[in-house]
Amino acid sequence: ATQVSEGMIVHTKTPMVKKARKGVLELLLINHPLDCPICDQGGECDLQDLTLNYGSENSRYKFYKRTVPNKYMGPFIKTIMNRCIHCTRCVRFATEIAGVQEIGTHGRGEHTEIISYLNKAVSSELSGNMIDICPVGALTNKPYAFHGRPWELQHNDSIDVLDAVGSNIHIDVRDHKVLRITPRTNEDINEEWISDKTRFAYDGLACQRLDKPYIRKNKKLIPCTWDEAFEAIRKHLSKVESSEIAALTGDLVDQESQLALRMLLDTMDVKNRDCRVDGSMIPYDHRSHYLFNTTIKNLENADAILLVGCNPRHEATMVNARINKTARNNCVIALIGEQVDLTYPYQFLGNELSVLSEIQKDSHPFNKVLKTAKNPVVILGTSCFLDANSAAILHQVNEMHKKFNAQVNVLHTAAGRVGGLDVGFVPTSGGKNFHEIIDGAKTGDIKFLYLLNVDIDADFSNTFVVYQGHHGDFGATQANVILPGAAYTEKTATYVNMEGRSQQTHQALLPPGDAKEDWKILRALSEILNKPLPFNTLAKLQELLPKFELPIPFEPFKVKASKGKSARFKPMITNYYMHDVISRYSTNMANAILEIQGSNHADV
Repeated sequence: ATQVSEGMIVHTKTPMVKKARKGVLELLLINHPLDCPICDQGGECDLQDLTLNYGSENSRYKFYKRTVPNKYMGPFIKTIMNRCIHCTRCVRFATEIAGVQEIGTHGRGEHTEIISYLNKAVSSELSGNMIDICPVGALTNKPYAFHGRPWELQHNDSIDVLDAVGSNIHIDVRDHKVLRITPRTNEDINEEWISDKTRFAYDGLACQRLDKPYIRKNKKLIPCTWDEAFEAIRKHLSKVESSEIAALTGDLVDQESQLALRMLLDTMDVKNRDCRVDGSMIPYDHRSHYLFNTTIKNLENADAILLVGCNPRHEATMVNARINKTARNNCVIALIGEQVDLTYPYQFLGNELSVLSEIQKDSHPFNKVLKTAKNPVVILGTSCFLDANSAAILHQVNEMHKKFNAQVNVLHTAAGRVGGLDVGFVPTSGGKNFHEIIDGAKTGDIKFLYLLNVDIDADFSNTFVVYQGHHGDFGATQANVILPGAAYTEKTATYVNMEGRSQQTHQALLPPGDAKEDWKILRALSEILNKPLPFNTLAKLQELLPKFELPIPFEPFKVKASKGKSARFKPMITNYYMHDVISRYSTNMANAILEIQGSNHADV
């Protein structure tokens, strides 16, 4: 609390300082339990480390220690409130970082307690970070509790792929099983935080996994060898024309696999392909058209942010946390779209396409904000690219860019989307896009469909489907041939996040059973088809990946002036905790829906 001034001399190792440190720690430990070394924070407890290095070897406190009942904070946070030293880190995090005022102090003096005000689960998608910042283990990881000690785990640096942010993480493994995921500091992307889905959905990696190839015979899927699966694919491909073949890549696919599949399709002259399996027809003629051009870190410099057709709280939780940080610095935020709780104050401009036109024509009050802003930012959700109105939306955004010098960004929801657009996994001249491929599969115009980790509920009954992926989800249930792939924790692979930043996962454990890394499957298949791909190792394949420098200037969208029809923006994610194939099989995510969103949710 003493202010630093010129000429001040600070002593840190004198007997007086050492005695003061011991006194402070003695006070902190007055009500702290003496069995702390056996707690589930053992080895990672800040108070243990401080006491070991600076504390006294005995205590003069001879009275009974007070007891505090444990509090309920949801499916992710286990509480042992006897350990709490009332540092209020969790309270400050919930209020300032997560933006939910659901935790605070109750009582005074020695009766002070940290509580969730309504004795309900903390509703923030960032609640797990309170586990990391608690210095004493009063708040601990409920799914991980007593499953392992830090020194027993193998720590692996990696990247999260459950959204398009690319949060940096540690994957902790023991006995070929993921036991825990924790954040890895990267100030440019996720700082030192991660979302609850990133942290707790790992248990879905072990459920409903595909561990061997399958072939459908007599309407039943039966296990087979890799040679039998490849031969079935080769035979069917020999019966169809290239115009009757199509391929789609899903949300969790790495860039190497998308490039390998694109190269294989090129050897067969297949033009029907797409990576935009959420249905959004995002333009790809210039890289700035599909990137988050401002970058996540530079959002902090914005003084006006206009959100169009997106809910960053669910679509990109860590971006929402960064916007919340910007909002505390007097940034004006407005939303055109579905009115939701974003954890920070914003101006709701409506859910009509006409609002954009009013802003462009200077007939809307928000124009004053954009005109006076030095660094205005426009963030487009992928729902802006879903229908015929997208041309009108992009035209209005072009005008805003010219008029207000606004930085334009696209908020993606899928980790594999930007990487797929970068390697050109889109229809070539005369080829069919996602919607046309789905329609063609339904009518039988597409006779062979290759799904690379695509799990969408569509009608594929009139086409021969090959599904390559790691979970037995929608795609696998409709497949004629199943090729088991590897999840992101089981391979070294490249993912490009929404801002165009290339990052790598690192293999933390081996794929289950006979499952293989996706690029290896495609390389082996190319041999069977007598169209061998020009690489044999991952390093050779990565040399073929496109290289880009950031940042790049935004080029206006190539669209003609269009009024568009009156329409409302629809949310891209209706169920945050079960949006992807991994979290759909996570018990932790199911518990979150039951306890946080309510037990009447249809997807449980």
